[in-house]
Amino acid sequence: MKNIIKYLVLFLVVFGLTSTACKDFNKNSDKTKNKSVNIKVADTLKWSERMLLSEMERVPKASMLDFVKKPRWSYTNGLVLSAAIKVYEKTKNQKYYDYIYTYANEMIDNTGTIKTYKISNQNLDMIKSGDVLLYLYPNTKEHRFLKAIETLNSQLESQPKTSDGGYWHKKIYPYQMWLDGLYMAEPFHTRYAKEYITDSLKQAQIYNDVVLQFDLIQKHSRDENTGLLYHGWDESKEQQWANKETGNSPNFWSRAMGWYGMAIVDVLDYLPQNHPGRERLIKYLNQFADAISKYQDNTGLWYQVLDQKDRKGNYLEASGTSMFTYTLAKGVHKGYLNEKYLDLAEKAYTGIIDNLISIEDSGIINLNQVCGVAGLGGNPYRDGSFEYYVNEIIRSNDPKGTGPFILASLELNK
Repeated sequence: MKNIIKYLVLFLVVFGLTSTACKDFNKNSDKTKNKSVNIKVADTLKWSERMLLSEMERVPKASMLDFVKKPRWSYTNGLVLSAAIKVYEKTKNQKYYDYIYTYANEMIDNTGTIKTYKISNQNLDMIKSGDVLLYLYPNTKEHRFLKAIETLNSQLESQPKTSDGGYWHKKIYPYQMWLDGLYMAEPFHTRYAKEYITDSLKQAQIYNDVVLQFDLIQKHSRDENTGLLYHGWDESKEQQWANKETGNSPNFWSRAMGWYGMAIVDVLDYLPQNHPGRERLIKYLNQFADAISKYQDNTGLWYQVLDQKDRKGNYLEASGTSMFTYTLAKGVHKGYLNEKYLDLAEKAYTGIIDNLISIEDSGIINLNQVCGVAGLGGNPYRDGSFEYYVNEIIRSNDPKGTGPFILASLELNK
């Protein structure tokens, strides 16, 4: 009898422990279910789509790109949306088209007026988003988009110039050419001439003016020793940052060089094959590729200040690297550059993925180590020194990095 009671007690203890364990397991299972992650970006997609979808999750309205608090017309919107156009053209996913169209629909009113834009500022940065309109107008035939395109072109026709014909970067920066400006304005201007101008003389005049901007940057901003190009050139030599003999700013900023490289390969898409300036642009591109190849880090990436990798504070920067990757890959694919530069582009792209991309549980991807902004002059004054460039804000997912990353991803079909 005692043995029966002993076994009965033992059974009840074991059963009780098992029951509790099952309850705990069920509780833990419920917790796990509650913590299941909502996947927003599938890892089966190509990197171009993954980044675009990630940007759309972070910034549902393209008018709010670049960490702004109010909708605005600016170059960063045009940069990301130009990349989005290429993703849409490959995938035909309607949500990408809607993201692009919604920006133009929001920022262009029914009279064709561009909200937040002032032609009187004569700011080359404001031309870039015109690329979006050049794409949308043939598809929509909405006259307001054409009116806005013509407004942007009229800015270029009245843009103040240096004595030899170079566009001032902005009205508030007199007598100054920046590398940035060629990407902001020249792809738009070349495409506008090709697709919207029927007068052959007027067309030729624009093409000549576009090529002249590159000729002048080569003449004034290229350093013969390194082959690199200085960020800015001041014809008046009055700026604090300007070399009193050459007028150049003191350093080689990677993103400025990136803007310049992308400008060349994109302008060549629209410059006629028989234009005499075409071969010069291809020559400039080859000089560019040769110069930056000498400063590529063994990670595949490039530094914020290109030629000073060993200097304290310098860092491997995402936007310049993405721009170089796109430029080199496209240059090879179009037949402008030697095949060896495709290897450098592949190495750079691998370096970006391995060192600068992070992935959230939801599948959203981040591009890290992007220089937020850098310029010359202004208030507070930006002196173009090494210390200035390396101490500007560094952040993740700045559109000046994500846009070129999408373009590079598409060009390499990753």
